[in-house]
Amino acid sequence: MTAGMTAGMTTVWTARRLCGAVALAAVVAAGTVQAQEVVRLGNLKLAHYGAVAYIKELAPQCGIKVDEKAFAKGLDVMQAIIAGELDVGATASEAAISGRASGVPIYVVAGFARGGARLVGRPGLNIQGIKDLKGKKVGVTRGAIQEVLLMAELQKFGMTADSVPGKDVQLIYLSYPDLNQAMLGKNIDAMMQSEPQSSQAINKGFGVEVMKPYDTPIGEPIRTMVMSEAFYKEKPTLAEKFMRCFVRATKTFIDNHAVAEKYVRESIFKGQLSKDDFDDAIGNSPYMYDITPVHIQVTTDTMVKTGVGRLGRAPLARDWVKTDLLDEAKKALNVK
Repeated sequence: MTAGMTAGMTTVWTARRLCGAVALAAVVAAGTVQAQEVVRLGNLKLAHYGAVAYIKELAPQCGIKVDEKAFAKGLDVMQAIIAGELDVGATASEAAISGRASGVPIYVVAGFARGGARLVGRPGLNIQGIKDLKGKKVGVTRGAIQEVLLMAELQKFGMTADSVPGKDVQLIYLSYPDLNQAMLGKNIDAMMQSEPQSSQAINKGFGVEVMKPYDTPIGEPIRTMVMSEAFYKEKPTLAEKFMRCFVRATKTFIDNHAVAEKYVRESIFKGQLSKDDFDDAIGNSPYMYDITPVHIQVTTDTMVKTGVGRLGRAPLARDWVKTDLLDEAKKALNVK
């Protein structure tokens, strides 16, 4: 055999090895992509929902992929779960409770923020408390936890409210952004508002804080992470990975204010939220992990008492608040 033939065979053999290595790498890469199963997450564009949004940024490190979809309100998240479009959703507690009462197959698996409500008055009207709302137009988002808190506060003082004139308070139902526009235009006298919109109204001077409504039986309302029953039961390993990623994202935001601020202001609000707005908003709606059946039950009972959500059959919290995945994730990551 000539030297030329030997060299040629060596070249062919080397090329085949290279092709085989490339093919093997492709198979391994495909397996890695396949291993990163997708979790479909519903979320809201609010400052205190920022750690939930951050989960998708950490997802590759957790061995999963998170497909996040934004919704206008929590009840829309419930509808998407009913339609089979979501595995997990971030909502205020009243949306989760209303959903469960309507037969939506969900479990509450964690809390991710507390507070997030503020009664804001229009400057110059001298509104200093709930009693001063008599004869006023008060804006609120229909069915939101802010409406539950507003109605609970009004009931404490024996005051009535409706969307038509004739009661002590006339309710004006608007979305969170539209509430601020209505106050700026002097079309409402006060509003029970979410964050960061309440902080924005105060910092821009067209609103003044009247109170934080945390003296009802609910206390500071806790925002809920809900999981479809199917996802929880049929994909336990994936559900566990997601919960660990949730804990990691939340811990990052709790421990590193600068990271949280940068992500929320730049990635979520695209520069439309000032540093002061963010600081004030999170000061009134800090990130957290935990939730209890007791808190959900008290919130449910308050909704029944105030009539918000018009619950047909109020669900018992002990039947659908399941924190085992959260407890395991916190233990695995050594989070208290």
